[in-house]
Amino acid sequence: MATTAPTPRIERSVTALTGKVVLPEQQNWDEARLAWNLSVDQQPAAIVFPESAEDVIAAVELARALGLRVTAQGTGHNAGPLGALEDTVLVKTERMRGIEIDPEAGIARVDAGVRSLELVEAAAKHGLAPLAGSSPDVGVVGYTLGGGLSWFGRKHGLASSNVHAIELVTADGRLVRADREHEPDLFWALRGGGGGFGIVTALELRLFPISEVYAGILWWPIERDREILHAWAELTRRELPDELTTVARYLRLPPLPDIPEPIRGQSFVVVEVIHLGAPELADELLAPLRALGPVMDTIQPIPTPALAHMHMDPEHPVPATGDGILLRKLPPEALDEVIRTAGAASPSPLVSLELRQLGGELARSHPDTGALDAVDADYGLYAVGIAPTPEAVARVKAHIEVVMDALRPWAAGRAYLNFAETRRDPSTFWTETAHHRLRRIKASLDPDNLIRSNQPVD
Repeated sequence: MATTAPTPRIERSVTALTGKVVLPEQQNWDEARLAWNLSVDQQPAAIVFPESAEDVIAAVELARALGLRVTAQGTGHNAGPLGALEDTVLVKTERMRGIEIDPEAGIARVDAGVRSLELVEAAAKHGLAPLAGSSPDVGVVGYTLGGGLSWFGRKHGLASSNVHAIELVTADGRLVRADREHEPDLFWALRGGGGGFGIVTALELRLFPISEVYAGILWWPIERDREILHAWAELTRRELPDELTTVARYLRLPPLPDIPEPIRGQSFVVVEVIHLGAPELADELLAPLRALGPVMDTIQPIPTPALAHMHMDPEHPVPATGDGILLRKLPPEALDEVIRTAGAASPSPLVSLELRQLGGELARSHPDTGALDAVDADYGLYAVGIAPTPEAVARVKAHIEVVMDALRPWAAGRAYLNFAETRRDPSTFWTETAHHRLRRIKASLDPDNLIRSNQPVD
């Protein structure tokens, strides 16, 4: 960054960012450049740790003045598709952690670095809940810009469909507020269109009066995968209430201290259950699964903050490799392919493979809610393995590809941003009409393509 002669603009930006910029020659560079996924090797030109919207403006102006690009990370989940970030200023918003809850309006305002569990716990103090996902440690902003598949999504839709307003710094260094009355095209693009339209500094999100859910996990030894998965799939093909969401999952748990002793180092096939209605109704629907004699049944009424830990996603950075696809249907022959490629008898190196039930409100199109207005698939598949070495990365990637190849006959026509951890054809994320509109908005706002995102619209 020192190769360009200083100008008043550069000097102004550098002064504003004093103490908030880390460069490759500094001692803390290797720590600063880490993504949440420790397997991703990020090598940006510089890293900025803003503490305010003004700092973000200075970072964008500095990048433009130096002929660099700029991108943002709250946590660094899904960092893989960004690549090495050469010639890019990486804006890590982790110091921007403010949360304001308006309980009467049912709106939360969160700064760009807020993590999911922080918002869940703040909202719970008022008997409210956001449309949070399965990971307590994921950034609220990135999760929401990508759509946001919540445990409550079958009832209340995508997280991006429930955004009230977004504040961001555009490529020309303007701080703007986008909502239905201000910058409506940009507001539409940001809701499910990804992070390529600016550097978000704050979000305002709708909250829901949910303080308790009926949720937990049914556990079986992995060797019983065939009967359990087929019974689960049969349940999901029924006309189920939107209040009920289930996930079938393979778990091969490593012998790590973070994992509770009763399940550490063991392998299971499980069904996760989240129900927003009366427990009695859920019990009736789950009776066929319980009749199969799970070795553990943890389903019970729990407060919403406890739900954030149910999926057992890591709550700190880890080295991992994952990817996912959407499935339009899951007939018995498709499920047999899952069992063949990832089941008890397979050589799978995956720590987790999940089949998440979608549908309900997630599938109902509301074009005014953003670039991603619905998820046209009945299931989502996501697979991940621990990958601390390049050899492990290659092994896990290869096996995920085996699974996904086997399921391509049932793949949905489109992909989902937050499940896509490899670079995809941008036309697969949105309808043709939405994709063309996103491209027009990007070209108008950022003709020089200054803002970099993990899945660009072009």
